[in-house]
Amino acid sequence: MLEYMFMPFRRYADFKGRSRRMEFWSFGLFNAIVYAILAGVMIGTGASLSSLSDADNAAANAFALFFSGFGLLLGVYWLATIIPTLAVTVRRLHDRDMSGWWYLGFMVLSLIPLVGFLVSIAFLVIMFLPGTPGPNRFGADPKDPEDTQVFA
Repeated sequence: MLEYMFMPFRRYADFKGRSRRMEFWSFGLFNAIVYAILAGVMIGTGASLSSLSDADNAAANAFALFFSGFGLLLGVYWLATIIPTLAVTVRRLHDRDMSGWWYLGFMVLSLIPLVGFLVSIAFLVIMFLPGTPGPNRFGADPKDPEDTQVFA
């Protein structure tokens, strides 16, 4: 499983091909762990959201919270993972034999207030569904790349 956590970093900006569910969800778990650790360290070093409630120094406190030490590290890590997250999501959609443009459609529709909740659930369900067995228009099956189904 550890191999799948780092695979999107090795395929950093590769939007072609297919990705298994294991790769997508392992990468998501890895990101959640990293964000939890960085947020825990931020809170442990004294950064708190209650400091933002001071109306007189709210802007200065927000700046200090997010752009000092680990807050800056959190932002840098987020910037470093934008491209691999997009790429692994597009490859996961390719595994379902869907174009990567569906991701843009899901993200735009998720901004609509009431429809967005249902679209987000539908996107989550699609990410949980297994990929199409055998090769499809986006490449070989990542679970069984040698299966060519010659006589199918």
